[in-house]
Amino acid sequence: MKTRIHIRLLVIGALAIFLCPIHAESVKDLQKKQKQLQQEIEQTNKMLSQTKRDESATLNKLNLLNQNIKNQRRLISTLDNEIIALNREMVQLSGRRDSLQHILEGYKLDYAQFVRQTHFARLQQSPLLFVLSSENFQQLVRRARYMQEFAHFRQEQVKRIESTQAEIDTQNALLKANKSDKETALSTRKREQANLQRDERKQQSMLTQLKSKEKDLSTKLKKQQKKAADLNKKIDEMVRQQAEKASKTTLTKEQQLIAGGFEANKGRLPWPVEKGMISGHFGKQQHPVYSQVTIDNKGIYIQTVAGTKARAVYKGEVTSCFMVAGTYAVIVQHGNYRTVYSNLSKLSVKQGDKVEAKQYIGTIFTDAEQDQKTELYFQVYKDKNVVNPELWIAK
Repeated sequence: MKTRIHIRLLVIGALAIFLCPIHAESVKDLQKKQKQLQQEIEQTNKMLSQTKRDESATLNKLNLLNQNIKNQRRLISTLDNEIIALNREMVQLSGRRDSLQHILEGYKLDYAQFVRQTHFARLQQSPLLFVLSSENFQQLVRRARYMQEFAHFRQEQVKRIESTQAEIDTQNALLKANKSDKETALSTRKREQANLQRDERKQQSMLTQLKSKEKDLSTKLKKQQKKAADLNKKIDEMVRQQAEKASKTTLTKEQQLIAGGFEANKGRLPWPVEKGMISGHFGKQQHPVYSQVTIDNKGIYIQTVAGTKARAVYKGEVTSCFMVAGTYAVIVQHGNYRTVYSNLSKLSVKQGDKVEAKQYIGTIFTDAEQDQKTELYFQVYKDKNVVNPELWIAK
């Protein structure tokens, strides 16, 4: 009987180790990713709501819509994976519960057979009489010890039955929760699929409208590219001047520590805005509407909602505040690194200020001529060289 009990305990241990933790974490991670994507979609929808309230197509609306479609597809894929993971967990939970139920029935059967045995049944009826009816002292001691072992064994059996029943109840509760999560995921997926189809129709309609206005948009595009080129030239000149001046002196101990900390946090620096999306990536890329046009960004564009403030990504010192084409730009030095925050309408700092990570730099400009677009231009320099900011900020 004890051998059977030991086998059952080993089976429970194996089930607990190999069936539960791995996939529970997987579902948890997928649900976290789902929540994050839903927040990003909500943020993009908020930006769309701030555009001109008409049906006219603009590049700003198209970019926001493209981002929404991208996130919706990722969300649907995440929901599909979550449903698969939940189905897998439900199968495992059901199997574990059934195995535990089988073990419980075995425990109950063993216990019933144990108490039904004539000898032990008599012990239960009059344990004291069993001890006192001993023929000598040695037998009395043996019987008394036997009764203690008997009582202990009964208690252990009852504990095993109760703990196994509690585990079965836990598995049933988990199974019920998983079924509820699956129903929620299926409902969310259905809603997001409908949203995706709606936005894809809008996307095609906007592309058609924008291509029909190619001449007008091409003129605006050239104007924007010239403005960007002027800004990049000005920033590059100022950074080079500062870097050349700094190269003639040795960095202070504090500056060395700041530079080391900045470098150590590559890929983990906070975003220069609290919430937003990358609307223009670093480097050369094709224009979203005109395939023959190539864009070469020296930094990244981060679009957000009106009224948002830019913030420092790491502690440092403001070395320049200047204006180009009607908006402000700020350079912050972090040892031999520099970050640049452009397209600001108002400043919250001045040259010479020491700033901390996440401290406000200024308010981002909202452009009424570009469909109320609120977009920060963010750059990272190492010495005189511009580097990809996406490699430095957190994913």
